[in-house]
Amino acid sequence: MNNDRNKNIVIKVRGLKTEFGDHVIHNGLDLDVYRGEILGIVGGSGTGKSVLLKTIVGLNKQSEGSIEVNGRIQGTMTDEEDRKSRREWGVLFQDGALFTSLTVAQNVQVPLREHFDLPPDLMDCLSLNKITMAGLPLDAACKFPSDLSGGMRKRAALARALSLDPHILFLDEPTAGLDPIGASAFDALVMELRDSLGLTVFLVTHDLDTLSRTCDRVAVLGEQKILINAPLSEVVELDHPWVQDYFKGPRARAAGIKSKNVENGMQPVLA
Repeated sequence: MNNDRNKNIVIKVRGLKTEFGDHVIHNGLDLDVYRGEILGIVGGSGTGKSVLLKTIVGLNKQSEGSIEVNGRIQGTMTDEEDRKSRREWGVLFQDGALFTSLTVAQNVQVPLREHFDLPPDLMDCLSLNKITMAGLPLDAACKFPSDLSGGMRKRAALARALSLDPHILFLDEPTAGLDPIGASAFDALVMELRDSLGLTVFLVTHDLDTLSRTCDRVAVLGEQKILINAPLSEVVELDHPWVQDYFKGPRARAAGIKSKNVENGMQPVLA
């Protein structure tokens, strides 16, 4: 990797080990995420995709290894430095994780209240801006999560993740449970936000359509490490049982996933 590419690494994980009791999830895991890319994280059940996300954002503590985000090593900063660092990213958790007793606008304002002391009128204005940015109508602001469809809850959670104008978005299964039209619209929104705001997106997913539509590179978790981190057309060439099972079937073909050999006019890997 050349020096210019090194400068564009916004998330650097080295030698990561995470464990719960005697159960080791990751061991010796290395990962680079580049500025401005959408990186998809995939892997079989129990490989620790969500655990990796939560460890990078500091919700889980690793046993070994280092995590560097935007040039800052996690766990080595003062409390104030850590707070400032966390303003630079937003997180959309599985199922949205909205506060059910708060309206959409109030949910979006939670990070703002945590980090800033702003006048109520400005808080309302900022929350409405993020709600619109996430593709929701303005009247969604006064609704509670129980009043929303699944797709609208995802967008409300995205609006909250955007509330601090982050540089990095962490998305955990953002299209899970959505119908194909809703998932496609959400994918398009993520790409639009990346392009317009210059975001870096760390995307945990199992959705082959999302991988094919949105991701610049795909990192495959397996055997407690990252097996490969490359463009999708290269990932499908990896001679590994899980990778071949996952990317070789009719669902992968329906999603338009092709190998590098197919792109070069050679014999398809996904025959």
